[in-house]
Amino acid sequence: MSESPFVAEATFHVRYAETDAQGIVHHASYIVYFEEGRSEYIRQRGSSYAEFERSGLYLAVTEINARYIKAARYDDRLTVRCWIVKYRSRSLVFEYEIIHTETGEKLLTGSSTHICINREGAIMRIPQAWQLW
Repeated sequence: MSESPFVAEATFHVRYAETDAQGIVHHASYIVYFEEGRSEYIRQRGSSYAEFERSGLYLAVTEINARYIKAARYDDRLTVRCWIVKYRSRSLVFEYEIIHTETGEKLLTGSSTHICINREGAIMRIPQAWQLW
């Protein structure tokens, strides 16, 4: 990986369904935001995860970490930042940062580790064409 990794950003509003009774974002929703960050990362690199799956491969999550710093609330505008910190022939690690778009406050940091598998669940090498991530 280079000294300055490529960082993708996706910005969105918190939906009501992602909150609890107090209007605070439920902790599990942040993991969905990670997925939005990964999808946007792949799009900004010139492809899509749907295309990756159509090729018969999947990136299965093997580990996920989140450090909650400050709560987000219904209708807040959030930005998820996503980049790759580790890349191996069969796996990769994404890191994330979720910020409140208007204030710039960091709300959460995290990471997810993925392994490349085929439709049968066998571990596979990430194809050369996808190694530009």
